[in-house]
Amino acid sequence: MAATTEASRFEPRAMTRLQNITTHVREIFTGEGRYMNADGKWIYGKPEDIKLENPIRTVRRLSLKNFLCFFVGWMAWTMDGYDFHSVSVSVSDLAKYYKRDREKIAMAITLTLLFRSVGAIIFGLAGDLYGRKWPMIVNLILIAVFQLCTAYCVNFSEFLVVRALFGVGMGAGIWGLATSMALENMPVEARGLFSGILQQGYALGYLIAAGFKMGIVPHSKHGFKILYYLGAGLTAAVAVARLFFGESKQFVEARKNSEITGKIRTTMFVKDVRMILKECWKRRNKLTISSPGSHTSQDMYPTYMHETKGFSQIDASKATMIAKTGAILGGTFFGYYSQYFGRRASIIVAATLGACLIPLWILPSSWGTLTAGAFLIQFMIQGAWGIIPIHLNELSPPQFRSSFPGICYQLGNMLASPASQITSTISEHRIFYVDGKARPDYGWTQALMMSIIFSLLIVWTACGKEQRGSHFELAKAAGALSDEKQDELQSVERENDYGGAGDRNRQSWKGT
Repeated sequence: MAATTEASRFEPRAMTRLQNITTHVREIFTGEGRYMNADGKWIYGKPEDIKLENPIRTVRRLSLKNFLCFFVGWMAWTMDGYDFHSVSVSVSDLAKYYKRDREKIAMAITLTLLFRSVGAIIFGLAGDLYGRKWPMIVNLILIAVFQLCTAYCVNFSEFLVVRALFGVGMGAGIWGLATSMALENMPVEARGLFSGILQQGYALGYLIAAGFKMGIVPHSKHGFKILYYLGAGLTAAVAVARLFFGESKQFVEARKNSEITGKIRTTMFVKDVRMILKECWKRRNKLTISSPGSHTSQDMYPTYMHETKGFSQIDASKATMIAKTGAILGGTFFGYYSQYFGRRASIIVAATLGACLIPLWILPSSWGTLTAGAFLIQFMIQGAWGIIPIHLNELSPPQFRSSFPGICYQLGNMLASPASQITSTISEHRIFYVDGKARPDYGWTQALMMSIIFSLLIVWTACGKEQRGSHFELAKAAGALSDEKQDELQSVERENDYGGAGDRNRQSWKGT
């Protein structure tokens, strides 16, 4: 009888768990879930008016203002990608210049990724408190300065310090500010497509760096340093151009509707931050682990083609450019279809297909077949990562769309920061011989690491949630009171205890 009673107690719990798992799996492929509707209310179900439409019609939904806001964010993120990859495409040159092994040069990439989260916290929060415009301008100027300093480093220690500081500048909100600026001013129906296009500004930055490496560096008296001179100038030009564009419309309206200003607003903002850190730490951890991975497939790829496969640096650069073209197309393709099929389902499909393409990426010996494999695997990798901007923005506390997605993304990059150095160290110690010449085995190392990353991404994405179609632009700005009465506000001010952010503001993130 006791055994029967114990079984009867266990059975409902087991059935509940099974039902929860079944419901969760069904939601991945049906797109059902909690999201903020057009009235600013959190509801459960499939997002309204979600249907597959002609991409030309999707593009035509945008107004001139929408295009300009998107262009600003995309332009900043593209230059961010160029400045970062100016080191990736010249690892061998830097190794010769500083008389260091390639794995030592890869340490600079590690430090850059490691310190990006520091900048993301500082400038991301500034973007949520003070707006998207001026933090981004300051951010771009910092990047330009550190990029220029890179060219004038006289020894390896200085080079590492400057690239670490560059990481602070690079992570100082560019991604968070760019995505929030671009996507919060975008019609909901177009966010999937333009998320993919926006994220591949990073791949375009790589394309520009590789093109300059192939077309300008061999003919310049400055050698590979011309990459840093050009990067500093172009990034500064983007900062100047940003001066002529206004603040994000959604941020201006949210701030205009706020009933508090000055010191009170700052204090309220800090309290909001504390509440978000306390209540949303699980979501932060999930989103952080979803972010790393793509750097393993791209940062050391030119070195892989040159050192492992034995192609010239010119051919390695050409292969890289073709692969990045695949990345741009893949990000756009999967970003577009994620609007209809769902964020998680699209990421899982792209990651699964990418894992299947690993052999084609490393086993062939001919340039054409290897390049085709690189094109296809980057199509899938960046197809998955092209969804990340809108996925993070929809899952983030709505009033922290500049800081929360950026911090999660850069913390993910911090986890991925050792990838280049690990890849280089292992590969340089796995030696094989071709015609009596020793070569490092970057192919085996990259295949192993990407197999692990794809597997983790599939599992972790499947375990997470999504809020596709959320009208997050309707949320109040961080630090804003909602429907508090003036006398209550004055009473709070007198007691020097400013309370929370108001029930409505609290619900805007707690309801997620």
